[in-house]
Amino acid sequence: MVPPMDWLSRLLDMMPVTGRLDIRCFYAAPWRIAYDTSQPGVLPYHVVLSGSALLESSSGGPPKRLVAGDILVLATGGAHTLHDGSGIAPGPAAYRPGLNHTISENAGSGERLDLLCGHFTIPRPHDRLMREYLPPELIVRSSLQNQGDGTSPVGTQLANLVALMRSESDIERLGGTAMLNAFSAALFTLSLRLASESKESPSGLLALAGHPRLTPALAAMFHNPAHAWTLPELADLCNMSRATFARHFQEKLGRSASDLLLDIRMALAANELRKPGASTAAVAEAAGYQSEAAFQRTFKQKVGVTPSQWRRAARTAD
Repeated sequence: MVPPMDWLSRLLDMMPVTGRLDIRCFYAAPWRIAYDTSQPGVLPYHVVLSGSALLESSSGGPPKRLVAGDILVLATGGAHTLHDGSGIAPGPAAYRPGLNHTISENAGSGERLDLLCGHFTIPRPHDRLMREYLPPELIVRSSLQNQGDGTSPVGTQLANLVALMRSESDIERLGGTAMLNAFSAALFTLSLRLASESKESPSGLLALAGHPRLTPALAAMFHNPAHAWTLPELADLCNMSRATFARHFQEKLGRSASDLLLDIRMALAANELRKPGASTAAVAEAAGYQSEAAFQRTFKQKVGVTPSQWRRAARTAD
């Protein structure tokens, strides 16, 4: 018997996320790092080990300060800049390859920064769902979750993981790349877990997860997406009226329950189409469609290609 999964585990089972540490930066002010828009499916991340940084992104708005213990995930892969905030033009940074990642240093003399820079990778078409359901700039402030009597177990877990990443990147060891990549993948999951518990949950799935009364509906859709879920059924699972459920779901997620269910079904279908011997009719049924033609129309609308085109492209990529 397969053990049950919580909805986040189910999400990451359907849409596996891999990670990699690319660069560790040792900078003294003044310094500045500019990142272009990432390739589809690539989500940059930054972990501040010590010092501080100001974040400016292509989405606009005032700069955001990151301090030691903060983790930044760019869910849309948007262009962004990190700098020390002094306004002084920095000199060039030097890069030297290590066994497991690149080291970057500069010749500044001000406040020092120790920063891990890497990226998460999510395969198509699942990257679209992540872009649409996570905030463009997710800042997880783990240090705020571990102060005084308000210590968070998840915050402690995340702090311990970051300490492991710091230690592993300090010294070049055999198997270091594999370890750092595994830690990076775990960083994604723990960051989402802690963000969902925050009192300031952002919009999207994390805000929905922070609303315990809506969790039964969320879990039901992830665990049985083929079921023809109706609004009254989902509302009953949450012990809410239909109108109250729809309002809360829309307010938290920014989309309706039917929108989320459709995206879950398309993610499931994309995975099923990769399997050898899986007919389009069988995939349609697994995704909750009695009509193969209706499934093909919906899949093309959401993914941009027909199921057969996706199957060929996915197998070639594999």
